Amino acid sequence: MRWSVLLIALLIGEAMADPLADAVIRFQELSTYKATVRSMAADGERQVIRYFFRKPGWVRMEFAEPHRGVVLIYDPEARRIRLWPFGLNHALVLPLAPDNPLMRSPRGHRVDRSDVGALLDTLVALRARGNVVALGAADVSGHPAVGIEIVGAASISVAGVHRFQVWLAHDSLFPLRVKSFDAENKLMETVDLTDVAIGIRFSENFFTP
Repeated sequence: MRWSVLLIALLIGEAMADPLADAVIRFQELSTYKATVRSMAADGERQVIRYFFRKPGWVRMEFAEPHRGVVLIYDPEARRIRLWPFGLNHALVLPLAPDNPLMRSPRGHRVDRSDVGALLDTLVALRARGNVVALGAADVSGHPAVGIEIVGAASISVAGVHRFQVWLAHDSLFPLRVKSFDAENKLMETVDLTDVAIGIRFSENFFTP
């Protein structure tokens, strides 16, 4: 019995030896997800967005803060954004390119690079030019999580970030909280992902209303 418990512990430890690599594999395996994204910048700017994603890159954002009612959808095949500034119930819709300055967040985030896969790519790129350390287990919004910290060597940054602290859900390895820091180790932004659901089925016209 004692050996069985020890073996299970060893297997769990081996499985979690590289949570970032495992998180990348998990993301490659999923096809859809949704989450409520809450971001807080160092200057106090706050955003709350209901976020929906379907491979190969469809994105739908429904804004709750600060531009309540705004909806945008990114079409990866046409590489175009459709923006409903007054909501889907209004006829006005604006076609925009993903590199349009109006579609960039104050920290330079683009809609076509806003999904968890893009985040994981950034983390992997920074780790390749730095190192990663374990932060240990934690509770994030009521969910068991494992934390890691990725730091660029010297003053190296990727996408403007020198250091990330990331907490991944213990069961799915889906990111639940991300903190980003600049080259001076000043906190830039904290992002929480709640109400996460993976592998959900969207209606036929959810991304093409």
